[in-house]
Amino acid sequence: MLYPIIMCGGDGTRLWPASRPDRPKPFIPLAGSPTLFAQTLGRIRALPDAAPPLIVGGAAHARLIEDALAEASLPGTVVIEPVGRDSGPAMAAAAWLVRQRDPAGVCLFLAADHHIPDTEAFARVIGQAVDQALLGGLVTLGVKPTWSSTAYGYIRPVSSAHGGVRPVEAFVEKPTRDKADRLIADGCLWNCGILVARATTLLEELQAHAPEIATAAGAAVAGGRTEAGHFLLGDAFLEAPKLSMDFAVLEHTDVCFVVPADFEWSDIGTWDTVLGCSVRDADGNNLSGAAFAQSSSGCLIQAGPGVTIAVAGVHNIAVIAERGQVMISDLGQAGDLKRLVERARASDQPSLPPLGDIGARLRRWMDVSALPLWWSLGADHGRGGFHETLGLDGRPSDIPRRLRVQARQTHVFAQAGGRGWSGPWRQAVDHGLSYLQAAYRRPDGLYRTQVSETGGVLDDTALLYDQAFVLLALATAAGAGVEPGRLEEDALQLLSGIDRTFGHDRGGWREQAASPFQANPHMHLLEACLAWMAVSADPRWLETAGRIVALARDRLIDPAGGFLGEHFDADWTLAGEPGRQTVEPGHQFEWAFLLGRWVMITGDQNLRQVPGRLYAAGQRGLDRRRGVACDEMNTDLGITRSTARLWPQCEWIKASILLAGLEPDRRDIHQTEAAQAATGLFRYLETNIAGLYRDRMDITGQFRIEDAPASSLYHIAGAVETIQAGLDLR
Repeated sequence: MLYPIIMCGGDGTRLWPASRPDRPKPFIPLAGSPTLFAQTLGRIRALPDAAPPLIVGGAAHARLIEDALAEASLPGTVVIEPVGRDSGPAMAAAAWLVRQRDPAGVCLFLAADHHIPDTEAFARVIGQAVDQALLGGLVTLGVKPTWSSTAYGYIRPVSSAHGGVRPVEAFVEKPTRDKADRLIADGCLWNCGILVARATTLLEELQAHAPEIATAAGAAVAGGRTEAGHFLLGDAFLEAPKLSMDFAVLEHTDVCFVVPADFEWSDIGTWDTVLGCSVRDADGNNLSGAAFAQSSSGCLIQAGPGVTIAVAGVHNIAVIAERGQVMISDLGQAGDLKRLVERARASDQPSLPPLGDIGARLRRWMDVSALPLWWSLGADHGRGGFHETLGLDGRPSDIPRRLRVQARQTHVFAQAGGRGWSGPWRQAVDHGLSYLQAAYRRPDGLYRTQVSETGGVLDDTALLYDQAFVLLALATAAGAGVEPGRLEEDALQLLSGIDRTFGHDRGGWREQAASPFQANPHMHLLEACLAWMAVSADPRWLETAGRIVALARDRLIDPAGGFLGEHFDADWTLAGEPGRQTVEPGHQFEWAFLLGRWVMITGDQNLRQVPGRLYAAGQRGLDRRRGVACDEMNTDLGITRSTARLWPQCEWIKASILLAGLEPDRRDIHQTEAAQAATGLFRYLETNIAGLYRDRMDITGQFRIEDAPASSLYHIAGAVETIQAGLDLR
């Protein structure tokens, strides 16, 4: 079977400003025509018995590819490169995937951005190439030149051969004009970059001529994973040499053939070629959008949305206006704009706002929008407690309620009151505390996990994780002045119950769950103890916090990798298959923040380097393209789940601010990182109703359409408080 493989790379430089990194050339309509990617999908439809295509590209363009496939009603597999390594590794990975599916499969490698208007002629030539590929050849298509281009490479066929398919004698890189004339006179063809080969043949030739590419690509496929409907190549792809398939194999193999193609072809690389492939009016102009011309000829005028362009008395120019950017060029200079475009794009890069401005903006969002909204709509004023989620239309969910959400929301409003918010924080805190006691407190003094919307018991289990959040809510409320004596008495009774119920004879505490030895409940218990240390002199808080710190230092943190895992065996060794255990970037930041606070409070110099190591481990989970922290890594600190929830962004902010105080020689670096993290967070807060937020970003940078979970407000509030505290310390 024939497997079309569309290579979809590039950052959108040559046709700026219409083409740009977030929407490069294949995905923009040029001169009023369908996108080049849509045209490529249309040519695939004309191929008899072709399998659904594989599209190889970067994560930045995955959503564009999905949308184009959906619009064309064509199934396909999107293969995500972790980083661009030129065509050689990308084509090798695709060949491995095809061979897995069909050992006899034939690959057809196509660029996503070529202009080939004659679909029937294209299908006919591909048929000739497939016949030769089935005999064991690597078959390229060579377009018959129509002019002496210096922008294209050339293929020199063996001159003595006859017939449609001929062996390749040599590949010639982009020549001078005089050399191009001689090449054409000798019967050379343009190299259009289309290749047809059996997957097994291509991989055999890669093993012979570029084994590093074959090995790395094979390992990347073996170590890849399916996520959100895409196939993500493994990190071994990064080890592949950055080479084109021409340099890696085609220029060295003895089994390369070329099929002369007699169809019209262009790679649409410059604005003059766009005009040459476009429908023009009687004066030779192509006008798209709100573009108008008078006494002008041979012009390409493209007006983007919201822009009107009028020209008069001009000839042979391009005027392209998109999103506040304008490019004007003589079409004779259209092929020599790279340096100019790079300068223009560099000047358009946004700078990060000062951290003080970020803190003020976040605090306004919290005080003016989020807190009033989550009290007025997020609290159940009839039955008590807080709702689990709010829809993006502001409607509360009527679903079972977890203890952790009630405790977190109580903490958030107490925290706001403690820093001087003038809203009804005391009313909200009393509302939350009374519901905790009435609906969740068990006869033994511990707190159950879940109740129904009406307060009926659904899960009477007491989880250590949840008890920690009750302690945190009590500490914050006491710190805000809400009955501190009574709340501390309740908290100390709960702490005794925690030791009695969850204590583990090998140190730490045992969770009441299928995975009983977890780091996460200890982290939040440490958070609660640190909160109580700020408002109480009772030594039991310091002693409990010290036990957690010692466990983290001696058992939970990997001494070599500097990271902290999630699940452990009874002796506190990391559980699970080596190399595949889960490591969460957000938790590295959260632990870095808490252990850093411990160092600042106690002066524990033995732990001073640990927060920085945890922070560095967390940074391995950052996707710099999207500007966010991803959800999961493995113990090799390679990203294994690229979705990005809201909460790790907040913990990235907190850890950056903490380290700016703990490492004064790196203060500016960490404050810049905090600004970067906050810039990513602001994207989650962009909703139609101020005070709500998106919770989950996919690999393409898009957000899932789902309710806003109340539990995430705790993380945002923590980031707001930490930024303000960091600014106050400067």
